[in-house]
Amino acid sequence: MREPSYTLNEFIDRHTVQADDISAFPLTALAATLDRTEAGDTVPPLWHWLYFLPVAPLAEVGPDGHPKRGGFLPPVSLPRRMWAGGRLTFHAPLKVGEHARRTSTIASIEDKTGRSGRLVFVTVQHTIEAGGELKIEEEHDIVYRDAPQPGLAPPKPAPAPESETWRRTINADPVMLFRYSALTFNGHRIHYDYPYVTQVEDYPGLIVHGPLIATLLVDLVRRERPAATLKSFAFTALRPTFADQPFNVCGKPSDDGKSIDLWAKDHDGYLTMRASAVLA
Repeated sequence: MREPSYTLNEFIDRHTVQADDISAFPLTALAATLDRTEAGDTVPPLWHWLYFLPVAPLAEVGPDGHPKRGGFLPPVSLPRRMWAGGRLTFHAPLKVGEHARRTSTIASIEDKTGRSGRLVFVTVQHTIEAGGELKIEEEHDIVYRDAPQPGLAPPKPAPAPESETWRRTINADPVMLFRYSALTFNGHRIHYDYPYVTQVEDYPGLIVHGPLIATLLVDLVRRERPAATLKSFAFTALRPTFADQPFNVCGKPSDDGKSIDLWAKDHDGYLTMRASAVLA
């Protein structure tokens, strides 16, 4: 059922403010999950997703494990909700011990119909400040989708580039997915509930979080260029990646080393995420 357009459009420019204390434990726990040893008191790029988490009472959680529709985000009725991508600018690092504030504003809502059915794209703008200083600007794209239509063939996947300079193989097993869900307070059942994801949402297995793959792409940059400072990052999720099937995060820096093309490819060599990073 399609919501009247004015109902969704009423949510444009809606905003909310969340405050959080930048504590050390989430950083330590994510470092252990990614087999990293973190030192210092700053939050690595994209690790700010460990903070400003939505905490909904169980009575307000929907059947997919997400908070029920409505509230800050528009009450889109489509059953599938995914993190589709984002664009971030890093002005200054968050530091452990800071009290930070995130202001979130719904920037746009697009209601479309594609080959696979109806799609609703919602873009949320975030600004994160601490100590009177702008730290991070972010645009977060969310897509809501129809359930798969019986008999409709999935779109043909695109092969990933084979020109990488850097490559790292990741085995995102259910333990890694569980840890990341717990650290980000993400109750979405597609990441940990095998009967749900296969029988209700009709996927072949547990789905690796899009933001986790994005974090692993930035982590690749940090491993290869440990002294560099990330200025901006953008990513688009193209195809699901499934647990227990090793995938690769890849990178190819430009000739001057200031920008980096990044992508993830699954065990079959198909492109699952495309991204770009700019170094300061």
